[in-house]
Amino acid sequence: SVEYYYNISGKVIPDLGHVYAVVSLILIVSFFSIATNILVLTAIFINRRFHYPIYYLLGNLAAADLFTGIAYLHMIFCPWTVSLSEWFIRQGLIDACLNASVINLMAIALERHQTIFTMQLHSTMTNMRVILLIVGIWTIAVFMGLIPSMGWNCLCHTDNCSKMAPMYSRSYFVFLAVLNLLSISFMVLVYTRIFIYVRHKSQRMSQHTVQNKHKETVENLMRTVFVILGCCVVCWTPGLVLLLLDGVKCNCIMINVEIYSVVLAELNSMMNPIIYWYRDQDMRRTFKHILCCLCRRGRRP
Repeated sequence: SVEYYYNISGKVIPDLGHVYAVVSLILIVSFFSIATNILVLTAIFINRRFHYPIYYLLGNLAAADLFTGIAYLHMIFCPWTVSLSEWFIRQGLIDACLNASVINLMAIALERHQTIFTMQLHSTMTNMRVILLIVGIWTIAVFMGLIPSMGWNCLCHTDNCSKMAPMYSRSYFVFLAVLNLLSISFMVLVYTRIFIYVRHKSQRMSQHTVQNKHKETVENLMRTVFVILGCCVVCWTPGLVLLLLDGVKCNCIMINVEIYSVVLAELNSMMNPIIYWYRDQDMRRTFKHILCCLCRRGRRP
């Protein structure tokens, strides 16, 4: 049973009474994340201004955040009282959402790199290519999430069980943490190069009004993406570092701060819609339109 592996690994089964405040926070954040990311997906669907590759990728990021919120809710309500197969499905969904978010951010980084270096606002990529890209992102993410259930686990080698996820092999945690940390580092380098290029290009551009408007639009969109990446780095890096420490059997303060890394990771799913609201005027207007429509329908007798 799942409880057996929890006992083998030495992981303490969560006691909701002891972590009531943290669990309540996760519940609030998860519900808010699900609602706001549904709002983002609806906005991108109904507003033709968002029917471009960059917004489709942002919508895919919202979908990953939406599924992350659902997975965390299931984890809170059913921490270990599930079958082995259900446990692997739940953990696999969380891993797949993490991988989808990181891969999606990499795709956004490469899309922005291509458009910025040609001083375009939107990519010339066709809708079919965007769809294939999104399908590819989820195919890779789901496959990586299923790897433990396909054999890379410690069901037959209990001495190699991790503490944070007792049925996962420590070596898988090392692989997952290193891969995602390298991916995040790569994105930081790409955006640093873009930032240096945009700053240098802006200084050399003439003062023509049309050019200034185009430059301002490009830079605003870039700033939004920068903030999204920054939130991802801040929210996910502590959890990935904990995975790495667990993988190399460093138990220092891991158990004490694990629950807080979960809260921080889930906060990332909630922050992205807030960033869109604050940074993108078109997105903000669309959000208001959707909310007003919902209010009007709610008032009808």
